[in-house]
Amino acid sequence: MKNSKSIISIAKETILTESKAIANLANLLDTHFEDAVNFILNSNGRVIVTGIGKSANIATKIVATFNSTGTPAIFMHAADAIHGDLGNVQENDVVICISKSGNTPEIKVLVPLIKNYGNKIIAITGNIESFLGKNSDFPLNTFVEKEACPNNLAPTTSTTAQLVMGDALAVCLQELRGFTSRDFAKYHPGGALGKRLYLRVSDLIKNNETPKVEQNDTVAKVIVEISEKRLGVTAVLNKNELIGIITDGDIRRMLTKTSDFSNFTAKDIMGSNPKTIHTNAMAIEALDKLETNNITQILVVDDNNNYVGVVHLHDLIKEGIF
Repeated sequence: MKNSKSIISIAKETILTESKAIANLANLLDTHFEDAVNFILNSNGRVIVTGIGKSANIATKIVATFNSTGTPAIFMHAADAIHGDLGNVQENDVVICISKSGNTPEIKVLVPLIKNYGNKIIAITGNIESFLGKNSDFPLNTFVEKEACPNNLAPTTSTTAQLVMGDALAVCLQELRGFTSRDFAKYHPGGALGKRLYLRVSDLIKNNETPKVEQNDTVAKVIVEISEKRLGVTAVLNKNELIGIITDGDIRRMLTKTSDFSNFTAKDIMGSNPKTIHTNAMAIEALDKLETNNITQILVVDDNNNYVGVVHLHDLIKEGIF
């Protein structure tokens, strides 16, 4: 059994082997890459990404990246394509074929069929002199000297290179399309990343209670309000005007100083000038204010500076933003 030092050494060698190959990809880029990006950008169709074996696995990831960054794409397995799935390819689609050798039997059958349909082919291959490389319109070179596999057999370095080339295509297209963070949010509405970009304070407070007391209310009433509304805080109002805040921490600090608070009012123990945030502010802004001020709750106000609710740190945690 290998000791821990040997295992770490193997891992480091694997990472360094792959990182060296990835760095070299920058030296392999040429005008074919630029032409491929511009062709996709100006195309009215989708991007069809195909491959077989481990290259097919990489193709599915590239498709996911394209779709999430504004370039419509679908995956087509190379073996299934020559058994009926070639119908996925429409007139204006661009096809990306991924193959390390560029000479697999399925690719040799598939490429002429695609070309007969009149579709352009982008090759991501480790051998641009291969059948795929020579018969593609835009050959992209992902040559690697060796696999990280000690037997130089299992696709490791080569598939990483394919994935990185796909990322390079996607990111170039994303920037050229002017794909913004708001566009990204539309495609990721259920994830934490998307929520950071579209979730507002108003969404967070709609299910919360709205604890509030008047400035002359007794401390006993304040304690009841904080306890019943279960947010650890209450706003203090002078009629409809927000003038202060009382937290459960303020209550505890008061009790360490006196056990007789029968003559105290909310105004006596409140903190003045409470931190607030607008109801239309982004939820991520609320998180920033909480962290900056080292607090766990913040009061929410509307356009007229009227108090309308409370955002608690737990609301942000629940939404996966924290």
